[in-house]
Amino acid sequence: MTSHDVVAVARRCLNTKKIGHCGTLDPMATGMLILVIGNATRIQDLLMSEDKEYTGTARLGATTSTQDREGRSSKKRRCPPSQPSRSRGLSTPCVGISTRHRPWSPPSRKTACRSTSWPGRQGDRARARLVHVFDYELTRVEVPEIDFRVVCSKGFYVRTYAHDVGQHLGCGAHLSALRRTRSGHFTFQPGKFTTFDVLKEGRRDEALAAMYSLYDVSKLRGA
Repeated sequence: MTSHDVVAVARRCLNTKKIGHCGTLDPMATGMLILVIGNATRIQDLLMSEDKEYTGTARLGATTSTQDREGRSSKKRRCPPSQPSRSRGLSTPCVGISTRHRPWSPPSRKTACRSTSWPGRQGDRARARLVHVFDYELTRVEVPEIDFRVVCSKGFYVRTYAHDVGQHLGCGAHLSALRRTRSGHFTFQPGKFTTFDVLKEGRRDEALAAMYSLYDVSKLRGA
């Protein structure tokens, strides 16, 4: 399932054509996906540009063609022993501004949808972009897995960071789990979010009750 699929289901549930989302989630990822409906589509770019928070798991010992668990395994290596001091050092170079290179190919009529759904997972050219990591911490280190939390700007590809962790440790790694826990000022507040099942089952009233008005969004952002 892609973010585009979620929009299509929401469009049917809410019986509206004017709807979009604020930040693509990879097909393997879970968590928060903001949808904008009607006049709210005017602030789609504004909400999409805000920082996001993720929790994830990097699995050591194998790299993949897409840098996540859905790709083809390309190389396996022996995992290093658990060394907390060495693992903690992974957080230091991550915080700050960095230049990320990601696979990229120009979108075409045939690949535009796929490029939107899987940014940076195809193509044979690379372009660099500046990204910012505002906060980062390791939450669990149990080889071959490392759990982490990261707060980052738009354009930061977490699966690339998982790959970089493996390069740093010399054993290779890929992203095995990813969840978006916050997007800008939006968090999982009780009663202020809905689930995909609600949309899929057509429970329109329940979905509408969880919506923010444009006024609510303005207050949330401190405007």
